[in-house]
Amino acid sequence: MVRAIVGANWGDEGKGKITDVLAADADVIIRFQGGSNAGHTIINQYGRFALHQLPSGVFYDHTVNVIGNGVALDLQKFLTEVQALKEAGINPNLMVSDRTQIVMPYHVLFDQYEEERLGGNSFGSTKSGIAPFYSDKYSKIGFQISELFDEDYCLKKLERVLEIKNVLLTHLYHKPELSAEQVYAQLKPLRDAIAPYVGDTFHFLRQMRTEGKTILLEGQLGSMKDPDFGIYPMVTSSSTLAGFGAIGAGLPPYDIKDIVCVVKAYSSAVGAGAFVSEIFGEQADELRRRGGDKGEFGATTGRPRRMGWFDCVATRYGVQVQGATQVALTVVDALGYLDQIPVCVGYEVDGQVIQNFPTTTVLERCKPVLEVLPGWKQDIRGIRHYEELPEACRRYVEFIEAQIGVPIRMVSNGPGRDEILCR
Repeated sequence: MVRAIVGANWGDEGKGKITDVLAADADVIIRFQGGSNAGHTIINQYGRFALHQLPSGVFYDHTVNVIGNGVALDLQKFLTEVQALKEAGINPNLMVSDRTQIVMPYHVLFDQYEEERLGGNSFGSTKSGIAPFYSDKYSKIGFQISELFDEDYCLKKLERVLEIKNVLLTHLYHKPELSAEQVYAQLKPLRDAIAPYVGDTFHFLRQMRTEGKTILLEGQLGSMKDPDFGIYPMVTSSSTLAGFGAIGAGLPPYDIKDIVCVVKAYSSAVGAGAFVSEIFGEQADELRRRGGDKGEFGATTGRPRRMGWFDCVATRYGVQVQGATQVALTVVDALGYLDQIPVCVGYEVDGQVIQNFPTTTVLERCKPVLEVLPGWKQDIRGIRHYEELPEACRRYVEFIEAQIGVPIRMVSNGPGRDEILCR
């Protein structure tokens, strides 16, 4: 069976923890898109880890963890994460698809230079090279990792690609030119270090399917960051939807039988763009301090996340575009300090209330329609059964469930692996 774990919101929903929990009963975990521009935080018996490139199943001995062909692979960051795990006593079982394309050193430079050029109109990029990477991939001038092992071929291709890049570097960004030899010299030791992990994951996964193994697809970011269905153009550069998992991993689409959509019990976002339920000032600071396991700060950038009340309109849309079969609701424990909890149940735009999530130009004019629910004023960490939650907490969960129209099967009441309640 293939199960996808994806985000319904802006990212940072807690997908890493849910993947870590479900990996206990899985054989293979696959990262199928995105790069090092977002992180999954895992807390377990080994400590606290922020994974940016590696699948969240790396802490189990029995799992094979695959970097799929749809990933933007930063070789240095991959190797750094592997080394950090080994220093913690973990020896991850990893495979990297030989069709995975790599983030080139100049992708990171172009990401930085473009944000610098745009100034106040920038996209709030993490400057990890992701947009330039995917631009090159679909312009057919990217590099599959397998190409690095043919030095003559790779150098000749680099020379052709850098003809274009150097024109931009010189005349648009006013930066020094790059040479093919210079770039390849950076890549060669990284290529040699990652070589033991590279293989034909397509045929490996065919074998796993034949043997009836359980496979998890682990998505990065969430529905609001999808380039087609998200808040364009404040999106990422790869599809964040479960449907892309078949492409980004190399699996038949009909194999995906279960889609677990991870939803945060309030809203948070990193970067610019419309954010209808956003809150500000001390109200936002307090929720930010209490959220997550160490507050709501980006796992990759450390930037403070923008905060908001739970958005039923965005989340209902988010689970619909993912095709969710079930929902995992996370960080419910963070709301235990509130007397009352506002929830965004509609958008007011041009004098009308709408329930469907609109396109960006309309979204930017929307104001939240709030309904206030009673808080439970209690620390719910340590509770191990859903029925033992305070009544107001259960009502909050069930109100959200009714609003989004997908059953909430898991409720997370803390950052630890065992702090999850199954319904």
